[in-house]
Amino acid sequence: MYTHVLIATDGSELAQKGLDQGLSLAKGIGAKVTVMNVTEPAPIFASAGMYGPVATAEDIVSYQRAGEEYGAKVLTAAKAEADRLGVNADTVHVEEMWAAEAINQIAQDKGCDLIVMASHGRRGLGRLILGSQTVDVLTNSKVPVLVVR
Repeated sequence: MYTHVLIATDGSELAQKGLDQGLSLAKGIGAKVTVMNVTEPAPIFASAGMYGPVATAEDIVSYQRAGEEYGAKVLTAAKAEADRLGVNADTVHVEEMWAAEAINQIAQDKGCDLIVMASHGRRGLGRLILGSQTVDVLTNSKVPVLVVR
């Protein structure tokens, strides 16, 4: 069965469902867990000057700091939940990567044999506009992916 489960979370209510399912599964099968959070690259505004705002170095540093703080908060809560359940869990915060890329990379680097993540299940135009990290993970993952909705 599975021995090392990677659980991806962004700290949202939906992601909490994925975390709960992943921790419950890991507890039931005696698997180790790595819980991860990702801060994606700082948005760089394509238009500058009179066409729109310009991101300054200070804006980028502020964005990165906020991502670190938020990630620490999310991962601390996840680790506390794992500890409460008696699940052996580590945490990882990844910066400056797109979520799907980071999830697949960490799964490979840590030797995880299952990825658990939540998905909104958007379709059509909503998925096209918003993208789908879950689809990207599924498309590129070398290990099974459990999607929670």
